[in-house]
Amino acid sequence: MAAADTSPPTPQTSPATPAANGSNGHSAPGGAAAGLVVGALGVVFGDIGTSPLYALRETFLHGTGLTPTPEHVLGVLSTLFWAVTLTVTIKYVVLIMRADNKGEGGVLALATLATRGLNGKRRRVRHAVIVLAVIGLALFYGDAIITPAVSVMGAVEGLSAITPAFTPLVIPLALVILVGLFFLQARGTADVGRLFGPVMLLWFVVLGVLGAWQIAKNPAVLYAINPYYAVRLISDQGLGIFWAFGSIVLAVTGAEALYADMGHFGRKPIRAGWLGLVMPGLLLNYFGQGAMIIEDPEIVRQVFFELVPKDYILALVVLSTLAAVIASQAVITGVFSLTRQAIQLGYLPRMEIKHTSETTIGQIYIPRVNWILMGGVVALVVGFGSSGALAGAYGLAVTGAMLVDAALATVVAILVWRWSWPLAVGVFGLLAIPDLAFFIANALKIPDGGWLPLVVAAFVYFTITTWRRGRRLVATELSEGSLPLRQFLERMERVPDRVAGTAVFLTADATHTPAAFLHNLKHNKVLHERIIILQVETMDVPRVPDANRVEVERLGKGFHTVVARYGFTEQPDVPEALRACRPHGIAYDEMETSFFLGRETLVPAQRSTLGRLGRDWFISLSHSASATKTFFRIPPNRAIELGNQIQV
Repeated sequence: MAAADTSPPTPQTSPATPAANGSNGHSAPGGAAAGLVVGALGVVFGDIGTSPLYALRETFLHGTGLTPTPEHVLGVLSTLFWAVTLTVTIKYVVLIMRADNKGEGGVLALATLATRGLNGKRRRVRHAVIVLAVIGLALFYGDAIITPAVSVMGAVEGLSAITPAFTPLVIPLALVILVGLFFLQARGTADVGRLFGPVMLLWFVVLGVLGAWQIAKNPAVLYAINPYYAVRLISDQGLGIFWAFGSIVLAVTGAEALYADMGHFGRKPIRAGWLGLVMPGLLLNYFGQGAMIIEDPEIVRQVFFELVPKDYILALVVLSTLAAVIASQAVITGVFSLTRQAIQLGYLPRMEIKHTSETTIGQIYIPRVNWILMGGVVALVVGFGSSGALAGAYGLAVTGAMLVDAALATVVAILVWRWSWPLAVGVFGLLAIPDLAFFIANALKIPDGGWLPLVVAAFVYFTITTWRRGRRLVATELSEGSLPLRQFLERMERVPDRVAGTAVFLTADATHTPAAFLHNLKHNKVLHERIIILQVETMDVPRVPDANRVEVERLGKGFHTVVARYGFTEQPDVPEALRACRPHGIAYDEMETSFFLGRETLVPAQRSTLGRLGRDWFISLSHSASATKTFFRIPPNRAIELGNQIQV
């Protein structure tokens, strides 16, 4: 991101840099590879791994038009099997995971690859890619607020299968678990995270064993692998099948997490975990549930917990709750990670980011986001009251995000992978058909709660676009009257009085004179012995090697320009960047250095290009943004802020 008080940057193309974390799909030693697979189980597959708690149950409830007859059960299982195979396995695991940005995945990585492939050409296509990225980002937040609530409630509701007397305890217990989870975020998840992988390993093994046990009693349920049963169900139901699709989609929610979390573990461990354990465990469990429903249609309301004898239900509830908590933690961690990327790339205002681990770069905590997310999750648990009711709100944001991924992947396939456009459109267009069907199906649930993720996504989209437009407006105002730095030095005939020490001026463009520098010169009429014009850039790669961290240029008369580069997953650190300048002849001494920061006072204009609502919201966002010195880790006792009024 550009330095203090600047417009959001266009991510720059960095020098060729290897993936810093080794998560680009290369081979690892056997023990390390197994550890990565187990670690991925605890982070990547949490959301999709808890779907058996409610997916099949909801498909036969809440007005889907299906009844638990053998024909409908086989048809649903067949549809579910091929949805998982086409959407998760082929689309994400096989194809989209090829699109990694120096090891990182996610919608922002896809958009970055797509814009890089344009090489600055086709402005309309570039604009469309950015809009899609913002929509995908907004939909991600719409999904993230629902996942913890529906996962934990779905697990705790297993208490009702023990005895109906426990039903009143479901909501209070779910709230205690969720609120406790959010309060633990400030401590970091490194210690608890070590348990996540083994717990989820046990979870998927239990899912597979329970499912296989029931399949062995009724192996005829395996006929559902034949797509004929899915085609027959769709044909028999006609347009009414969309009501069922709205619940079947719950089996593939979380598929986008496989790609988004690729930077943490790498492509190969995620693929190995999915194909070797997760997918078999999930499908065996779904087919086992189907076998039980065929045997006794009355158990459909608590079919998952009926997989075990009554004496073991409590143990399954405990394991399910642990899995749901892990799924929730994975979502929360993903929100923190993506928010940091969005801040670095200029999509959101600066926020306080705390690092909870000295050794793991991904262990971060964003207080403001944490409490907002907690408030939303608590409101959902209280407002909807059950996972079944909340399932109506679940799915629309996920399927919308999947469609965005398919569109961006098509662009990447054409521009980066060099596929012919008919091949790219044909492949991803075909794979997008299930996504589109699921999206339409979930749109039918808008009156039953599907409006919720849309409202959240619309609010996030409005916030992102307003912030970007506002920062561009401010940058334009600041650039007016700004003089190129070299031209200023040529005109500086009489050198003002020089004072000892170093002055660092943060700016969005190191080639121009910063406004703070001009204010300081105008009012104080002195210059320090050494002047450093510092620009902080966020590159379109996750991390920048130390060797490429800074670029220093001597301009004469005691002036230097420094460009410090950081990846979009890194936290800018101005003192650290200045220390990296020592090989270039700049000795950084904190006690001899003053940091001059630009600070704007935004004044509402009578006629704003942002509109009245956008103008007021942008000013509010600007006021709430973290202080520049805090975000860039500048020592507060060495910072001096100078600014002016700007109408927006």
